[in-house]
Amino acid sequence: MKRAGAHVSISGGVQNAPLNARQIGARAFAMFTKNQRQWHAKSYTEEQIEQFHANMEAGGFRPQDVLPHDSYLINLGNPDTEAREKSFDAFVDELRRCRQLGLVYLNFHPGSHLRKIDENTCLDLIADSLNRALEQTEGVMAVVENTAGQGSNLGYRFEHLAYLIERVEDKSRIGVCLDTCHTFTAGYDLRSRAAYEKTMREFEKIVGFSYLKGMHLNDSKVDLGSRVDRHESLGQGKLGIDPFRFIMQDERIDEIPLILETPNADRWPQEIALLYSFTGEAG
Repeated sequence: MKRAGAHVSISGGVQNAPLNARQIGARAFAMFTKNQRQWHAKSYTEEQIEQFHANMEAGGFRPQDVLPHDSYLINLGNPDTEAREKSFDAFVDELRRCRQLGLVYLNFHPGSHLRKIDENTCLDLIADSLNRALEQTEGVMAVVENTAGQGSNLGYRFEHLAYLIERVEDKSRIGVCLDTCHTFTAGYDLRSRAAYEKTMREFEKIVGFSYLKGMHLNDSKVDLGSRVDRHESLGQGKLGIDPFRFIMQDERIDEIPLILETPNADRWPQEIALLYSFTGEAG
């Protein structure tokens, strides 16, 4: 079964996320565990946690149907030791928040070298941060997202993801999220059946589908290989609609969160329904 949804709001409290997902016909969803523009946030109350669990159950969502995203402030590969430790502490807090909510994934962007160190040195710092964070927490998998390669961001090559996986000691707690816009603008074509299959063969060879724990489904405002991150509504960008049909009909991508981060939230119910139409079923 395919499980499509969107990155929904936690306005009014994290317990509202499952309700917001249910309202748009989602079978999966993403959310922030706290205000993603701030380093620190209040702890969850027992009431919030209990209500989150109740709303998850009412919406028919399993823990593995939720792909929480960490704060964009976090950079586990920051060349500056003090700044990196600040990111590390925030990342550990996010892992623990996921655990409190009974969730099993935390989606994150790998990190950025800020043009101060080389890529491999930065990737080593990220891997070290991951190993330390996983040692200090339990029950939650770190799910690294591929990037467009904008600026000094790493993760735009499948080899970067494989490099991190190889260096994470507990392989049971590392996974991957593929973003279609990022994949495309990083230089991997998805627009035709042949291009899609070629890219997925490359992903399987370098990373492996066993590590794929979620996807972000976004069209792109910019062209193949542009190394720019600009999401567009499905079928209205440079990717077109076909890649999303290929994904929804790909059995290798069953039972993982397929999350819209497209720019027009008002269109999410229609986009989710469109995705399910490619499988021949209702949402």
